[in-house]
Amino acid sequence: MATVERFEDLKVWQKSRELCHEIFSLVTRDPFCRDFGLVNQIRNSSGSVMDNIAEGFDRGGNKEFIQFLFIAKSSSTEVKSQLYRALDSKYITETEFENCYSRADEIAKMIFGFIEYLKQSEIKGKKYK
Repeated sequence: MATVERFEDLKVWQKSRELCHEIFSLVTRDPFCRDFGLVNQIRNSSGSVMDNIAEGFDRGGNKEFIQFLFIAKSSSTEVKSQLYRALDSKYITETEFENCYSRADEIAKMIFGFIEYLKQSEIKGKKYK
């Protein structure tokens, strides 16, 4: 695997950004936009996925990166739970739910695979060079 120099080059971060954009689009619609608590939670958790991937990447070591990836993975699961709340409140359609849920699930699986790769990697990070 080639060395990645920027977090923006990580496919999992790119997909997380796309999910975050999709969530931000959904929450602007009425009546969803008036449920301030849920809007704030789902926006924060979807943003947390991409932000924790980026922050962990910049830590310079695999162990810290893995820790942040676990947080990102948990945030993707939080998004899935919040999508159920949005669906149950009829803020989103079943199709929108399925689309976002499957994206969040794919991201969680990618993050887990990335964690497993980093655990096995001989490369320990930039700060250990």
